Amino acid sequence: MMTHALESITRILCDSRPTAPVDGAYVYCTTDDNQLSVFRAARAIYTHRLAKRILFYQAPPMSGYGGADRCRDGLETIGIPSGSIHGIPAVDTTSINTLIESQALIPYAEEQGMKALIVVAPPFHLLRAFMTAVTVALTVHPKLMLYSYPGATLPWMEMVAHSQGTLRAPRRQLIQEELMRIQTYQKKGDLAPFETVLGYMDRRNDG
Repeated sequence: MMTHALESITRILCDSRPTAPVDGAYVYCTTDDNQLSVFRAARAIYTHRLAKRILFYQAPPMSGYGGADRCRDGLETIGIPSGSIHGIPAVDTTSINTLIESQALIPYAEEQGMKALIVVAPPFHLLRAFMTAVTVALTVHPKLMLYSYPGATLPWMEMVAHSQGTLRAPRRQLIQEELMRIQTYQKKGDLAPFETVLGYMDRRNDG
């Protein structure tokens, strides 16, 4: 179990890059404190032509997320042309979390005929974000090839809001918080085991 967890952490944080531009790169919703992390990663993805478009969640402000307009403005401000930024329709909920986003993203990708996507989240959140996307994809769109891309590193000792804006802690502490959530959601059956995610990544790379 520990071996699979350590392998998952390493491979997801240091994932291989696709050989050709993928259909899109999705930036997971974050609080204002951490948006610069995903914005900088999105700019790097755009600059290096790793994805054809940058995708974001088109929802109003809620659950610590500043909302679609603020997200689009931030992506444009950091240097991504508006024509390369696309919102995915939000599901009808009164809150946002990683699973809700993934349940909107993966069906959207299938409907749009997408074959490959990059998912982006701050480094402390990327493990759970990618695992959640894979969990949903295995049920909804198993042929979809997902790659992970870490957000830019921001100061680890800085006190920030996370987890729908309800948790305040230094970023370094959020690593442990995320690992605890992964364990909880795996026990509930909402998140695939590490072995399953690794198997998915093996098959993706073989393809």
